[in-house]
Amino acid sequence: MAEVAVVNSEGAEVGKVELSPEVFEVQPHVSLMHKAVVAHLANRRSGTADTLTRAEVRGGGRKPWRQKGTGHARQGSIRAPHWAGGGVAFGPHPRDYSLDMPKKMRRLALKSALSVKLAEGQIKVIDDLKMEAISTKRLVEILGKIGVEDKAMIVLAGPDEVVRKSARNVPWVALRVAPSISTYDLLNADTVVFVKDALAKIEEAHAK
Repeated sequence: MAEVAVVNSEGAEVGKVELSPEVFEVQPHVSLMHKAVVAHLANRRSGTADTLTRAEVRGGGRKPWRQKGTGHARQGSIRAPHWAGGGVAFGPHPRDYSLDMPKKMRRLALKSALSVKLAEGQIKVIDDLKMEAISTKRLVEILGKIGVEDKAMIVLAGPDEVVRKSARNVPWVALRVAPSISTYDLLNADTVVFVKDALAKIEEAHAK
């Protein structure tokens, strides 16, 4: 069973926490992690792109000139796709890009990502992240003291408006509330910072 040091907001070690091997020490399943990331990105697509067909473009109801005798090629409408201002042939229309994954596969992909992060030393645990007032500067200072200087994801045990508002102006910090994290979130972060109480929620939700 792996142990990770628990630090306080000043970066001093205040204890250790044992991580469940069922969640943090599984054999990484690379193809499932890839599938989970693809599904996550696909589910974020709005699918609202829309173009007008020749039937939807305004005008063009009258034949532009007679069929024969003009020297021009025959035309039926100035709203055909090959005319400027005409409809679009085979253009995009609203559609659903979402992909689904079975629950067991999503869970294994997530545990694989957690295991990779632990093996690479990219998981940090802080005993608490309570802040007295909204302060982006103070949050960045705390992260610096615990050794986080790159793209990070902070996982809280519950909603915290002070921390949320402190983090919203830091482009390299993402904020999540346990157990609502995804494989994409984990792999997209260089360092994952868990508030200690959040670990219990993660293990309770996924140690099955």
